[in-house]
Amino acid sequence: LFNLYVGFEILLVASYVLITLGSTESRIRTGVVYIVVSLVSSILFLSAIAAIYGALGTVNLVQLSERMVELPQEVQLVLHLLLMLAFSIKAAVFPLSFWLPDSYPTAPAPVTAVFAGLLTKVGVYAMIRTETQLFQDSDIDVLLLVVALATMVVGILGAVAQAELKRILSFTLVSHVGYMVFGLGIGTGAALGATIYYMVHHIVVQTTLFLAVGLVERRAGSTSILKVKGLMRAAPVIAALYFLPAINLGGLPPFSGFIGKFALFDAAAAVGTPLMYVLTVGGILTSLLTLYALMRAWNLSFWRE
Repeated sequence: LFNLYVGFEILLVASYVLITLGSTESRIRTGVVYIVVSLVSSILFLSAIAAIYGALGTVNLVQLSERMVELPQEVQLVLHLLLMLAFSIKAAVFPLSFWLPDSYPTAPAPVTAVFAGLLTKVGVYAMIRTETQLFQDSDIDVLLLVVALATMVVGILGAVAQAELKRILSFTLVSHVGYMVFGLGIGTGAALGATIYYMVHHIVVQTTLFLAVGLVERRAGSTSILKVKGLMRAAPVIAALYFLPAINLGGLPPFSGFIGKFALFDAAAAVGTPLMYVLTVGGILTSLLTLYALMRAWNLSFWRE
């Protein structure tokens, strides 16, 4: 567990340099916010490790999984929530996602693409390890499902309200972390498999979209959908590079986004509780709004004369 913390810190130290690359005023300002938030989550993670070591005398994950059942349920719950809080900040889970939409758009496009593909997914990966390996008896599935629904809906409503391509993608990134937390909250083997599949899909698609928007900025000099227009004729290759991952992220068949969402909804239907059906409806609504937000940007930036 401590080595996981060290790995996190190495990753974050490199990201501090990358997010302030170029040293413009906006990058330094948003970089400072990002660094402070990351340090707070790291302090929480370290505090959780200290509490776990104090309670169980080890930080070896295999030994922890065996000894955790010896602790009272209340103590397990406190340790569980402390770890999940730290990882939720890193994964940009609502309401701890406030830092991401401001931090990512100011960085250079290749840096933003790497961040979108890796940083939040490392947080989700740590949440999966925590849920499946350490706290099998401490159940916070209902809390995870409620948080997942809020992350999906609030994130995509933020995307719909934006007029700048990088900010639209940053909010959709937050929104689609909700699908991964949804799978984690379902907690079955099929749901966890769907979550891991969705993580891989999202890394590829979201990274491609951010790189495509970087090409739009390079060609048109802006990423505002109110200023950029006529790119379908001026840059058809960039249009294709944006359009294909955009409809994939929106969940249209036969793309990987549709397969991942269908697998999650199928796992939820197998459980069959009313909350699962509410989450499924929320997931479908989020998918439609994702398609709307990205296609509105497509119409204005590429199709408009």
